[in-house]
Amino acid sequence: MATTQGARLERRKFFADPIMISMIGVLLVFLTLFILYPLLMVLIDSFFSGGTVSLDVFRRVLSLKRFQTAFTNTLVLGFITGLFSTAVGLLFAYVEVYVKLRNKVLSTLFKLVSMLPIVSPPFVLSLSMIMLFGRSGIITRSLLHIYDSNVYGLKGIAIVQIMTFFPVCYLMLRGLLKNIDPSLEEAARDMGASRFKVFGSVTLPLMLPGLGNAFLVTFIESVADFANPMLIGGSYDTLATTIYLQVTGAYDSTGAAAMSVVLLSLTVILFLIQKYYLEAKTAATLSGKATRQRMLIEDNSVRYPLSVFCGLASAFVLLMYIMVPIGALFTLWGRDYHLTFKWFNYMFRTSGLKAFKDSFLLSLIAAPLTAFLSMVISYLVVKKRFKAKGFIEFISMLAMAVPGTVLGIGYIRGFANGLFRTGVMSGLYGTGLILVIVFIVRSLPTGTRSGISALRQIDKSIEESAYDMGAGSGRVFMTVTLPLIRDSFFSGLVTAFVRSITAISAIILLVTPQYLLITCQINEQAEKGSYGIACAYATVLIVITYGAVLIMNALIAYFGTSRPVKYKEA
Repeated sequence: MATTQGARLERRKFFADPIMISMIGVLLVFLTLFILYPLLMVLIDSFFSGGTVSLDVFRRVLSLKRFQTAFTNTLVLGFITGLFSTAVGLLFAYVEVYVKLRNKVLSTLFKLVSMLPIVSPPFVLSLSMIMLFGRSGIITRSLLHIYDSNVYGLKGIAIVQIMTFFPVCYLMLRGLLKNIDPSLEEAARDMGASRFKVFGSVTLPLMLPGLGNAFLVTFIESVADFANPMLIGGSYDTLATTIYLQVTGAYDSTGAAAMSVVLLSLTVILFLIQKYYLEAKTAATLSGKATRQRMLIEDNSVRYPLSVFCGLASAFVLLMYIMVPIGALFTLWGRDYHLTFKWFNYMFRTSGLKAFKDSFLLSLIAAPLTAFLSMVISYLVVKKRFKAKGFIEFISMLAMAVPGTVLGIGYIRGFANGLFRTGVMSGLYGTGLILVIVFIVRSLPTGTRSGISALRQIDKSIEESAYDMGAGSGRVFMTVTLPLIRDSFFSGLVTAFVRSITAISAIILLVTPQYLLITCQINEQAEKGSYGIACAYATVLIVITYGAVLIMNALIAYFGTSRPVKYKEA
């Protein structure tokens, strides 16, 4: 009886809060309109033919040899990328958590390299691979005198994707390794087991769910990747590039919709397995933190081989990034290596300034909106109980599993000639607003996950005391909750900005001549073989993204919750 009365009181209190009700309503409309509706339009296009429900489009698409090849290629590439990204990420995480590196420079280098691909444009490494190992590559042609080198295809995409996505695995596995209780491993060592035996019989079994989780995350990233296969894929078609070419080359929007449904089904199924099975299994296997500090490995037979391997991988990744600004300074790649600034001058004389201005402004608008919406969704999911909570959480995270090309086709179909042919929404397509909305949708899952993790660490009594003093939900959120999670807010702000300004897969189908975006300019110049101009664009873009990260670190250091408080003596 008391429980029923308490539930009624809580429900009455909830519905008496107009700000909370309004925010839930706005979120429901936003998520439905800009995530569910575009995907629904893709489904309608693929299942409706001549005004009736039909599978004719699927039959036609599934019979295409190009689609069958692209589907097989996508699975093969995803498996290779997921497997090796997980392996390399595990190696870097193991060295950081378990191995004592006496050289601090080496330790800093490993951490830097493992973070570099996260905040860089997605296709920078593809550009570097072509310039280093292509037919006019500085290594293959100038140093090794190999004139028929072919870096395009499966091997090129796989190498680039492994280097791009292994930091994701590294970040996931580092946390898992830190949470393994050292006493379990030391007990096995005391019984005479070698370090290899301890790793195989104790550490690895505890990490298996986490390894599976990391594998699936990178598999999804690889399957959904558009930029790298488009730039360095050559004749090795994947589903993402085939869908794009089906729209822009074959002008077959219904066929592209059917292909999109296949790709979307694959990524969503993997996403559901990863989120609702492997994440829960990982948390159950490694519950809590280590009970005491781990004794780091100082044995040279272990330390040296692992350090050498990580060092070689780090040197290779650094070389790839160094080649981007160098490539912008050479007169003609593969022919004339005299230094020049002509590519930077050409970039800024033509469309460079407009591209940087448009990209910067649109990303700057999207970033704070994304960070705020992420924190609001996180707050509702963690702190409130209402019927639509599960829907809001699932749809906001679903955008993580939707490939960018699929979302782009959904927006074209939904807002160019869908239900909104008249009215306010009819003028959305082709504007900067639709690009901002896409940026928000693509970055929302990352910020939401960060906010949920931060909010779960806040004691309910802190907010309840504010409610008891008469504050409403809006005031509590702005004055109590948000200041306590400002580290996550600033992190989400900069992450959203970086992801927006480096995005390409979702917006390449939506951008119009009215707006020039840096990533589209890089892709266009690279496809034309103008690597000097592409590198000039990429260099400035990298400077912008790293500048944003440095600003974030400065903001967190100054405004963050960990800032030391100075007390004045009375």
